[in-house]
Amino acid sequence: MSVIYILLSISIIVAIVFFIAFITAVKSGQYDDSYTPSVRMLFEDELVKEQVKPSIKPKKD
Repeated sequence: MSVIYILLSISIIVAIVFFIAFITAVKSGQYDDSYTPSVRMLFEDELVKEQVKPSIKPKKD
């Protein structure tokens, strides 16, 4: 039974260490996207074309 307490405490400590490492990486800017804003202007035309809905033209008799 004491082995379960030891394994549980070790797993909680490892989880806390990984959580602290994740928070540190987020605060230091590790996951910031610096590539997408520089190429966004290259793909802007394609996005605008997809968003524009075609207008319905009335039929002429």
